[in-house]
This record gives sequence, C-alpha cells and structure tokens, in this order.
Amino acid sequence: MSILARITSPTLLINEKITRANLQKMAAKADRHGKSLVPHWKTAQSHEIGRWAQEYGIQEVTASSIKLAEYLCGQGWDNIHIAFPFNVREIGRLDRLAENQSISVQIVNPVTAQLMADQLTKSIGFFIEIDAGYGRTGVHISDFETIDEILKIANTSPFLHFKGFYLHPGHTYYGVDKAKIHEESREALHLLKEKYQLAYPNLITRLGDTPGCAVMEEFGDVDELGPGNFVFFDLMQVQLGSCRKEDIAVCLAVPVVDINLERKEILVHGGGVHLSKDVLVNPDGSKNFGEVVLLDENGWTIPAHYSYLKSISQEHGVIKASDELLAEVQIGDLLGILPVHSCMTADCMGEYLSLDGRIVDHAEGCH
Repeated sequence: MSILARITSPTLLINEKITRANLQKMAAKADRHGKSLVPHWKTAQSHEIGRWAQEYGIQEVTASSIKLAEYLCGQGWDNIHIAFPFNVREIGRLDRLAENQSISVQIVNPVTAQLMADQLTKSIGFFIEIDAGYGRTGVHISDFETIDEILKIANTSPFLHFKGFYLHPGHTYYGVDKAKIHEESREALHLLKEKYQLAYPNLITRLGDTPGCAVMEEFGDVDELGPGNFVFFDLMQVQLGSCRKEDIAVCLAVPVVDINLERKEILVHGGGVHLSKDVLVNPDGSKNFGEVVLLDENGWTIPAHYSYLKSISQEHGVIKASDELLAEVQIGDLLGILPVHSCMTADCMGEYLSLDGRIVDHAEGCH
C-alpha cells in the first residue's frame, strides 16, 4: 500500500533527506567556525532523529524540560542540558536522572542555587542564563551581584559545577535588526568570559537561536551554538530569512472533507490540536496558519499558486484556495500543510511518518 493510501487522518510527514541536510549543514557550519553544536532537541524530541544527528558528530543535546531529558537518557549523549530556569520542585527527579546520565541545568537566581546546594546528592553541571535584551528570563547582563552570589553558593557544594553562561536571544524572532541583536549577544558573552575566565578557566559560553545561528557567520569567542528549530525549519523561519520553503522538513497531511467553490474555500480535517495556533500575517493583513503544498509518494512539492490555511479551530481548518487548487482537488484527497511553527506541530502530533512508511518516535507519543 502506498504511503498516501495509508493516511486517513491528520498525519505529520517527515522528509529524512531534508532533515539530514539541515543537520549536516549546521554541523558543518559549527565545525567551520571551531564551535561545538549542541542542538535544542525541543524541536525533534526523537530518539531516531537523535541518531541521525550523532552521525554528523553531534554529541550533546539540550532539552526543554526534565521530562524530555528523561526521554533522551540512554541514547548515547555525552550530556543533556535542560535549558529552562530550573524548577526546584524537581530536585529529587534531577538527582535520580543524574545517577546514569551527565546532566546540566540553568540557574537564574540565588534561591534556586541554595536549594540545589542543600538537596543534591549527585553531580550536576549548571549554566547561568543571561538576559542581554530578550527580557523573558535570565540574569541581566549587568547584574554581577546576582551572578557572583550564585557562584558563591555553588562553590559551597560538592555537587554543583559551574559550566558557563547560556544566552538565548529570542528577540531575533521579533527584532528587525537580527544582525545587531546577534552582535550584542555575542559581545555580552565575550564580556562575561573576560570577567570570569581567570577564576573559571574552563568556562564555556553557549549561544542558542536559529535565526542568528542559521544566517550569521561571525561568532567571536562563543564556544557552543545551540539552535533548535533548524532541524525542521518552518514558515516562521522562512519569513525571518533563516531558510527557504524547500528546507522545511515536516508537513502535515490533512484530508479534504468539503469544498466551497463560491467562497473559494476548502475544509480540511486539521486544526489547532494538530498544528497549534501559531500564526503569521500575510501582506494583506489576513491570518496564515500554514501553507498548502501538494503531496505525492515522494513527499511534497511547493506549487506555483498560493493557498493557505486562513482559519483553524480545534479539528477544522479552512483553506483559502487558489483557482488552480480548486480545479484539481476533490473531497477525500489529501493536501499538505507546511507549519508556521514546526516545534509545536510536532509536539501536538506526537510522532512522524517517514516517506518510506516508518513511524519515527516523538517524546509526546510515548506515554
């Protein structure tokens, strides 16, 4: 039976060839600049895709939660880093995880550092997360008092080991001048390295964001690159200039359930529970929840004509269709939707279907 004939409900397709090309390209870029690539695995969340990454020399990954870190254990990673301000209610869980896996976390305040110093019984590495303008989380770049207090507390514990500074300039997703944000972030990490390297000669700095890592070619003395979304890319990254549509490695296959020729709309089974509700805005002000591509047994092709998902509810999606698409689509057909945000779409779907018919694992599908 063909791949498309097997699909009866919304299904997330993965193109292994494109995924591998994305991994290889970023790994080669990191190597070219003398950096280590430590991808954020919140995008892929997969054992199998992790094995693909390891084939390109990637030895360490980042997780978004302790739950994901647990899922990634036993997969041959040198270290798993949890890139989220550590939740002290999970210290016991972290301790158990560290029995068999090298693990590191992020600390952003002295209270967390003290509670970990008091309660840990296993060795844990930690980064201090730095805020250099994003404003979501982290110690402000100029707040040396807080940084010093965290380090002072860690020095009292045999189990807390300072690794360095982590910076995620998430405002590259919203800022107009990505190059300026990238330069400011790089400079912030350089200043911290200069200030603390004498006392901590092995400290490392890590910079993690796909728009900056995908586009920029100057990383200064940053030691590690930690992008995540580049594994799949998506329409948001296309809009940001990080990639082309041809670099997007996942696509949601959705069944056509109704066609309205008068309104030039196609109703599909595929909504917020499949794609999430991340949205872009078209030049005319209309909302775009995903772009239509044409499916075949070899994957999908990007048509010359433009159709997009104009609205979604829980299970429904309404496509604003081009005349060309309306002329060829029928009820019962499958269409492909390139996601606005591939990380969230993959998280919603919980597994992938490869183009050769294999189910590829995802952490959210393995409960």
